[in-house]
Amino acid sequence: MAGTIMQLYRAKNPKKSPLWQCASRHFDEFLDRYPEHYQPRQGPLRPIVEEVVHKFLDCGNLERGFARVRCDKCQHEYLLAFSCKTSKFCPSCHQKKVQATGAFIVDEVLAPVPHRHYVLALPRMLRPYFQHHRHLLRNLCTLGQECLRDFLRTALDLPAGLPAFVMTIHTFGEYLDFHPHLHILAADGLFDRDGQFHPLPPFPTRPLEELFQARILAFLVAQQLLPPARAQNLRSWKHTGFNVHAGDPVPAENRAELEKLAQYLLRNSFSVDKMTMEWPADTVIYRSRMNPKINRNFEVFTAPDFLAAITQHIPDRGAQNVRYFGWYSNKMRGQRHRRLDPLYQPTAALRTPPPPVRLPAKKWRDLILKVWHADPLRCPVCQSVMRIISVIDDPRITEKILRHLGVWAGPDASAARPPPGPAEGGWTYEPFGDVDPAPDYENALTD
Repeated sequence: MAGTIMQLYRAKNPKKSPLWQCASRHFDEFLDRYPEHYQPRQGPLRPIVEEVVHKFLDCGNLERGFARVRCDKCQHEYLLAFSCKTSKFCPSCHQKKVQATGAFIVDEVLAPVPHRHYVLALPRMLRPYFQHHRHLLRNLCTLGQECLRDFLRTALDLPAGLPAFVMTIHTFGEYLDFHPHLHILAADGLFDRDGQFHPLPPFPTRPLEELFQARILAFLVAQQLLPPARAQNLRSWKHTGFNVHAGDPVPAENRAELEKLAQYLLRNSFSVDKMTMEWPADTVIYRSRMNPKINRNFEVFTAPDFLAAITQHIPDRGAQNVRYFGWYSNKMRGQRHRRLDPLYQPTAALRTPPPPVRLPAKKWRDLILKVWHADPLRCPVCQSVMRIISVIDDPRITEKILRHLGVWAGPDASAARPPPGPAEGGWTYEPFGDVDPAPDYENALTD
């Protein structure tokens, strides 16, 4: 490495964020307190919670390995740390998925017709059923899309009309309480089997709300979770707590607004920008919109309580975060591609959501330009195009390079050992093709 210019870029240096500080200092305390303080309300601790938080704490840690990016012309070089790639927790990694999947939805999924944003919400008294039986969340998605589909068919008098939905489920409220509700980006009408679009005329949302209420109550009674007498009592209330919101239609040519809606559907359950840590008690203050019930625009948590609030929104392993229905389903999109392109390959066309982008693909570079407004493969010294020359995952070589740069913060070399393999359940990283390029151009270290 002698004679080279080595510059390090870190993936948004998460150790500087209040979220990393909160998790690193108090996650063990949260685990100790969970059985007594949080399990009665949230249910048993799910294994995915520990896995995701531990991955987040190692996100962007150069000591876990990195890729070397070099300019062949001037020999300028930087190290690119691996990221955790967790969804619905790590703000940096999740935001990149929001950007990539949002663009994919607008560019590859949405038809050139008007779209409308729907929100279908449950009353507070029914939310614990879905919190303690999280597998029912997928049934909630199915019921929601069936209600909207049947409502549109009735409104347009098209019994066989095909809806076009992109749906996500949010489990979080404004102040991180468990509040499952559905967000649907829907074509504002129905397609027939020939592909002709039938736009929706002006309509009231009350019938849709009543249909959603009836089917949710019937489902919970059938699951033997909700007593029939309680369901009947709820039906008699004037304000049941069920709510349906339908936004204004967005024309097809308004790409910016459609992408904004798609990204809103995919947003994280919390925002680091809204939280601050108060020292020395490590109290978390989470600020958001004015809450008329408590007459303030913030909530105060102890650090373990805040971790309990945000970790309950981590999806289960294998959970489908984005769902595509009707005209936008994998099957329907595949059939259309097959008719239009005789050389169509299903594995190439059906990407829902798109897989991690492979280096040094143009889309990877474009994504970094979009999120951070910086070109990760443009040499800052001579402006030439840089390239990945190697991926380092051997702890001995990693330590040697970081010691050379004066940034090694791990144990002595004698204590280093290879990371445990899959059988040992140890830390793992994404291979070369999934290296996450999130350099922090504001925190560069130069040797």
